[in-house]
Amino acid sequence: MKIAEIFHSIQGEGLLAGMPSVFVRTSGCNLRCWFCDTPYSSWEPEGEKYAPAEIQEQVLAIDCRHVVITGGEPMLWRQLPDLVAALRLAGRHVTVETAGTLELDLVCDLASISPKMSASTPREREGGRYALMHEQARWRPAVVARLMRDQPFQLKFVVDTPDDLAEIDTCVAELPPTPGERILLMPQGTTAGELSARAGWIATACLERGWRYAPRLHIDLYGNTRGT
Repeated sequence: MKIAEIFHSIQGEGLLAGMPSVFVRTSGCNLRCWFCDTPYSSWEPEGEKYAPAEIQEQVLAIDCRHVVITGGEPMLWRQLPDLVAALRLAGRHVTVETAGTLELDLVCDLASISPKMSASTPREREGGRYALMHEQARWRPAVVARLMRDQPFQLKFVVDTPDDLAEIDTCVAELPPTPGERILLMPQGTTAGELSARAGWIATACLERGWRYAPRLHIDLYGNTRGT
């Protein structure tokens, strides 16, 4: 598996926000969101190749129960199920973060599924050369539904503008009935100012729908800093 970084920090997003966690960031992604905040794992993937046992050794050397395997897109790596199984056998709680476009036969403690809306398509970045690839791959409701069926899950939508809300409503309607507390709306942004500017109307949308507002706690704590 190609790994961009392994680090110990505070989970900033989702149902487990605030939880001390070890992050394993895989490198490589089948999507190209224009707002990606980790371009070193997607647009320009960095890192070195490690066997699952080597990754496990580094993770278990840190005294922390919660492990988050993120990316990039972790589901690109066929070794992922072995790594997840080994970490869980060692007593770790494992979250796998995914855009919900690819499938592997694995069992985790939390699938953090973050489907990408049409506004994420990079129509202008790098001359739009990834736009068609991204648009064709970004929304796979059958894959998302299977993840929801097979794993404890959260649905986490990145929201950039109010126009995104109608599309998110449509996407949720295509999926199996979902408890509102499992659907999270998270503002797009990599600075506290950007997040604050979107927070009010996104919180209102959550109140109207009975969904959860998802902060980006790590931005408040550390800024958009690698390895935090």
